[in-house]
Parts: sequence; C-alpha cells; structure tokens
Amino acid sequence: MIRRASNCSSVTCLREWESRGSRIIFVAICTTFCTVSVAQAAPAQIDTTFIRVPSAQDDTTALRLGTLYDIVEQRNPQITAARAIARAAAARVPGTKRPPDPQLQLGLMNRSLPSLAPMDPLGMTQLQFMQMVPVAGKLTLAGRVSSAQADAAGERVADVRWEVRSRVAMAFYDLFQADRSLVVAITTQRLLENIASTAQTMYAVGDGRQSDVLKAHVESAKMSEDIVRMRTMRVAATAMIAGLLDRVPDSTLASPQLPNFPATLPTLDSLMALADQNRPMIRAGLADVRAADAATKLAAKEIWPDLQVGIQYGERAGVMQRERMGSLMLGATLPVFARSRQLKMREESQAMNAMVRAELQSMRAQTRALVAERYATVVRARNLGRLYRSTIIPQAQAAVGSSLAAYRVGQVNLMTLLDNQMTVNRYQQELFVLDAEQGKTFADLEMLIGRQLFDAHAAPILLPGRE
Repeated sequence: MIRRASNCSSVTCLREWESRGSRIIFVAICTTFCTVSVAQAAPAQIDTTFIRVPSAQDDTTALRLGTLYDIVEQRNPQITAARAIARAAAARVPGTKRPPDPQLQLGLMNRSLPSLAPMDPLGMTQLQFMQMVPVAGKLTLAGRVSSAQADAAGERVADVRWEVRSRVAMAFYDLFQADRSLVVAITTQRLLENIASTAQTMYAVGDGRQSDVLKAHVESAKMSEDIVRMRTMRVAATAMIAGLLDRVPDSTLASPQLPNFPATLPTLDSLMALADQNRPMIRAGLADVRAADAATKLAAKEIWPDLQVGIQYGERAGVMQRERMGSLMLGATLPVFARSRQLKMREESQAMNAMVRAELQSMRAQTRALVAERYATVVRARNLGRLYRSTIIPQAQAAVGSSLAAYRVGQVNLMTLLDNQMTVNRYQQELFVLDAEQGKTFADLEMLIGRQLFDAHAAPILLPGRE
C-alpha cells in the first residue's frame, strides 16, 4: 500500500484514505450499535457471572417484591420483637382489673420460750386474713388504662410491619436501579471500547485524530467508574435486603422485576383521609389519648381512701374444751401526704394527657404533609416516566440514527455520534431512577395510609423501557 501511494498524487491518495477510513469506522460503529441493540433486548446475557437480569420472555427467576414481603413478615427480628411487646402489654391487662393480693398471716400468740408452749391463759394460735379493696371505680379505670395501652402496642406492631416493608421496598428498588443501570453501563462501555479500538487503528495509519482516541478512552474510563459505583450499590442493596430478612448477604441475588403499579391513583384528599383513619401511628396515638384520659380520671380518685377488710380466727386450750374466737377488722388508708402525693399525681396525669394529645396532633399534621409530598413525588415520577418512554427516549434514539447516517456522508464527526448515544444511555438510566422512585414512593404511601395500593405478588406488565 505504501508503494502504491507513492505512485499517486497527494490529493488522490488523501481521498482514498478518507474514503476507506470512513467505511471502516462506519462498519465498526454499525456493528457495535447492533450489538447494543441485541444486548438491550436480552440483558440477561450481559455479565451473567455477576448478575442475571430477567428478560421479558423469562421472568420466572426474577425477584418479586411480594416474595420479600412474605419472608420479612416471618423472619424480621424487629417485627418479632414488636409482637412480643404487644403480647406482654396484653398480658398485663387482666391483672390491673383485680384488687391487690390478700394477705394471710399465722400467729403464735403468747408462747413461752424456748419451748413455744402456750402460756395459760393467754396463749393462743391465730389466723388472720386481710384484703385491700380499692373504691370509687379505681379498678375499672386502671383496666381502661392498661387496655388502651395494649391497643396502642398492637397498633405499633402494625406500624413496625409497614415500616419494615417500606425499608424492604427501598432496598428492592435500589437493587432494581443498580441492576438496570449496570446493564446499560456495561453495554455502553463495550461500545466505547470498540469505538476506541477502531479510532486507535485509524489514528495509527494516519486516517484518524488523536482527540477522538482520547475522548473515547475518557468516556470508557467514566463508564468503568459508573460500573464500580453501581456494583457497590448492588452489594449494599443485597446486604440491606439480607439484613431485613435475617439472612446471610448474597451478592448473586436475582435481579428484581418491577411490580404492576396501579394505573390510576386515588385523589390526594382520599389518601389524606385514609391516612388519618388507618395509619397505625395515629391509631396508636388515639389509644394513648384514651389511656391518658382514663389515667387522669384515675389520678383524680387516688385521694379516696382504699378500704381494708380483715377477719381473724384464734383458738386456745380451755379448762373444759378448746376455746375458739373470731374478729372482724375494717380499715382505710389515710392520705396524709395528699399535697405532695395524690395532688401531684393529678398534675402529672394532666401533663401527660396534654403531651399525648399534642403528639397526636403533631403526628396528624406530619402525616398530611408527608402524604401530600409523596403524592406529588409519585405523580411527578409517573408523568416523567411516560414522557421519557413516549417522547424523550424515542427522539434521542432517532437522533442517534440520524447522526449515524450523517456521519456516513461526513456531515458530523465521531464525537457527535458518541455524544448522542451517551445521551440515550443517560435517559435510559434516568428512566430506571424514575421507576425506582415511583416504587419507593408507593411504599411510603402504603406505610402512611396503612393499606396496600397494589398487589406486590402480581405478575408485572412489561412496558417499553422496562424489559
């Protein structure tokens, strides 16, 4: 080729090299872009030693959110502990409705020492039974307090369940975002490596520019950085899921498949009403208010003296036969320290009542704000997701096709083509972020309203951009 070039004019030689170099680069780009298309259509074949992403035709091995929900209900230690606390609170209720345990005393009265023989005529054996009887409905009020506290503990179990479910969902969608972004990054890096190799070859024979080679290598290095970051994100997500499921972390965990999100959303007013009625923390706050009201009434009655009833039986040896005798005793507690005890108990109960009411009001206000914020987030994610699928990504892909055709005839340079392809990849990754954000927001809304918004076990409906 060098000898042939020496026999032609410099202009003819330059044109020949440009034409041949353009054809070589064009063929290389077409090949790599076709590879990208095939890889994106079947992402399960990409880097299978590290991750398996289910395709639209094979989602039987996909990780389902509903499956994680089922496992976490059974294995999560935090839920188990909350249930144990609720059982303990419920077990305290019957005892608070009963009076104090009675006292039984056995006495050996007037015995001689050291033989303990009864002294005549005073020595006797005595048996005494004493019972404290609270008055003024104190036992009923104490039962109401403990029952309301047990109800609050039960509602907090539900709140813990929803909170843990939400944390599982957060890790699930983080794993989804990492896996899908990782597929795009690996595919893009292979494209850039092919382009860099072709540009390096053309530069070596004098038909390319060094800036193209450097630019392709820089973009490939950026993709390596993204791959490292997303792999670390995947490890963190799998570790979080394993921790919530009380299992050993497994980096080979199957890739998540998005659930079938609801087609329509309830109105904001209906979600706020549901949250005010069903959120477990609000229901627990209402139970705390009931307990505080009963405790306030109970504290007001503490100044009433409690009645003490006792009976006594005694016997001793008489002259002719054994002599038996009985006694009845009535007593009452004396609130001699009422100013510093019973009246202070009233002040304490009133302050606690005001506190739980303020906490309930704060919880309701915070819940309304969170519902409104999450509602706005999910609407934004859904609308942007539709826009990306219907307009932005198709237009970006069309721009890639147009720049590829323009590059063939020499109207655009290589960097323009690469920039357009990187834009498509960025939009695809942003779409995965929006899908994950929508799922996380749904999980938060479910926690706030205490009700499922969709069936996490249902098979997903694969939409463009989700496969």
